[in-house]
Amino acid sequence: MEPNNPVAGDELVRINKYLSASGVVSRRKADELVSSGRVKVNGKVVRELGTKINPRKDKVEVDGKGVRRSSRLVYILLNKPKDAVTTARDEKGRRSVIDVVNVRERVYPVGRLDRNTTGVLLLTNDGELANRLMHPRHKVIKVYKATIDRPIRERELARLKKGVMLDGTVTVPDDVYILPESQGLEVGIAVHEGKHHLVKRIFESFEIHVTQLDRYSYAGLNHHNLQRGQWRNLTKKEVSTLRKLVELPEA
Repeated sequence: MEPNNPVAGDELVRINKYLSASGVVSRRKADELVSSGRVKVNGKVVRELGTKINPRKDKVEVDGKGVRRSSRLVYILLNKPKDAVTTARDEKGRRSVIDVVNVRERVYPVGRLDRNTTGVLLLTNDGELANRLMHPRHKVIKVYKATIDRPIRERELARLKKGVMLDGTVTVPDDVYILPESQGLEVGIAVHEGKHHLVKRIFESFEIHVTQLDRYSYAGLNHHNLQRGQWRNLTKKEVSTLRKLVELPEA
């Protein structure tokens, strides 16, 4: 198991791991930054994904801004509003979830929600935790409330529970149910896969259009008592539960 502080001492670490641990982006996105020439080490652009650095001695920059590892780990649960993008940097200048939380620490979202999808979104500068939560092998459960443009039929619901074919493989929801008193127009659906537009595509396979999508829960955390656009810090117990979920030791 990897150490909790991956950039301690004079140990050489991969550039993507350092950027992730510094709260810049996830490791996957860090690789994209390196490949696109946006990362410099000691004033020189690096493009090799396996580049290693000494965090105590080397100067790392992303888009011309210096990178330092935050001494305080931050864990935020946001009830994401509509019209906010889940990227730290938007080329079109649209409001991002980073603008919504507006904290001093450099945090980034764990995974993505579509611009018009609302609900639970985690933001943190704990790169190792974020990386593991997004990794498919941990099968982190996400629960959505989908508002649809016509009532779903019982036979369609039965078929959906058995799984639908997407991208050449069968996708089976972890749970799916009609919400009470919704006349079949609101469906709860739990999934662990991370395919792009997954929930919307599941319903589209039945020629049903999702008009509104809200992620009610992520990894057991929900947005209870949070209005759209509001956020809070996770409790120590919640952070501990997340770390156990992805097989990380206590912080």
